[in-house]
Amino acid sequence: MIKKIMLIVLVLEAALMAHAGVGSVSGLQAGLTHPLHGSDHIVTMLAVGFWAAQMGGRALWAVPVSFMSMMSVGAMIGLQGMHVPYVEEAITVSVLLLGVFIVMKLNVSVALSTVTVALFALFHGFAHVSEMPLNIGSLGYATGFTVTTGILHLLGIMAAVGMQKISMYRQMHGTVMEN
Repeated sequence: MIKKIMLIVLVLEAALMAHAGVGSVSGLQAGLTHPLHGSDHIVTMLAVGFWAAQMGGRALWAVPVSFMSMMSVGAMIGLQGMHVPYVEEAITVSVLLLGVFIVMKLNVSVALSTVTVALFALFHGFAHVSEMPLNIGSLGYATGFTVTTGILHLLGIMAAVGMQKISMYRQMHGTVMEN
């Protein structure tokens, strides 16, 4: 049941775009809050952490670090004034695919998972700065959205670990889990 709800939420959230003139876009405070203004940001960042925790091992840290690193590269591309086509479509695809990866409990190599999220992150980073006026608090803004992204990744990791513990508890105590 939880898997079904999660998939429904991810599909609905993917339809909502966070990049159409949302709020203030300069300085540290704006950067810290920007990822919280759009459901696609929140769902993606939580999903990266959740998927990393599902895979475990080195993926637990490598997947979120890869995402945050390449998100910064995407932001730098945006700050240079370069155009990146299909940003919103790529973000929607990233939300949907991460949802599918989680529901399927897809466990791939660390190399493949980090490259996958890195590709997604380029578009997310570009989108974060696409609304920010150039050269106005860009360092503070980028620092802010990177910190918030890391916190959301950690929350996703915590959610996955919590669900794994609940599942193990139910298995140990004979409680049947609903699919």
